[in-house]
Amino acid sequence: MNVQKIMVIGAGQMGSGIAQVCAQAGYSVLLNDLKQEFVDRGLGIIKKNLSRQVEKDRITAQQMEEVLSNLTPSTDIQDAKNVDLIIEAAVENMEIKTKIFSQLDQIAPEHAILASNTSSLPITEIAAATKRPEKVIGMHFMNPVPVMKLVEIIRGLATTDEVYQTIEDITKALKKVPVEVNDFPGFVSNRVLMPMINEAIFTLYEGVATKEAIDEVMKLGMNHPMGPLTLADFIGLDTCLYIMETLHEGFGDDKYRPCPLLRKYVKAGWLGKKTGRGFYVYE
Repeated sequence: MNVQKIMVIGAGQMGSGIAQVCAQAGYSVLLNDLKQEFVDRGLGIIKKNLSRQVEKDRITAQQMEEVLSNLTPSTDIQDAKNVDLIIEAAVENMEIKTKIFSQLDQIAPEHAILASNTSSLPITEIAAATKRPEKVIGMHFMNPVPVMKLVEIIRGLATTDEVYQTIEDITKALKKVPVEVNDFPGFVSNRVLMPMINEAIFTLYEGVATKEAIDEVMKLGMNHPMGPLTLADFIGLDTCLYIMETLHEGFGDDKYRPCPLLRKYVKAGWLGKKTGRGFYVYE
């Protein structure tokens, strides 16, 4: 299947990153969000990223302009009627995602593939909100998208081989590494990562060690680039809690029970770096 025009729904950190790598690969990209200010902010992030690459002599100013010319702002979901692939990167919430997919299913052309950048929610359930479950697939990019190489590709129950192959080929065109994963809560990345972060929060909650000590053990002892509590702050504690709840509900196993301290911080509005305070304080 020939994909030339891609629409990215959601112009936040993930969506803008996905739009950037698609535009860099030569695709015509619509970056869509609910409000113009959100789209402008997303395009601003892309320009900043590309400017940094020009400063470091990784790309030329002309190449930067070519990438930017591949991007078109959009605030109307009806723009989906002219695209071949839609990558949804909205908030990690099943109700919101199924509503978006149901709308897209009615608007997008019959041949269009609908992909979700969900980090933990079942693709089969998202696909059930459409009349084209065979054309629904998961494309889980890692943050920050322009830097990280991995894309988890998740087949839903009905996803066809042709759709899978198309998405694998596109992922390679984006200079990413596709890894096929089956449709289970949390897939591989978050099923392994989030319980580790949750356990780190439990060790803090139980007074086993200070937050600095816990992070230092994992950095120096396990060679992790950053400690789990710092990483949780960067991901967002609300996102960590939501994924743990998805795992807990999906498997019905108490080993995925979110730490009470995580719940307390989220209720306090201490969501990590984005709010200026999580396990650490950010200026």
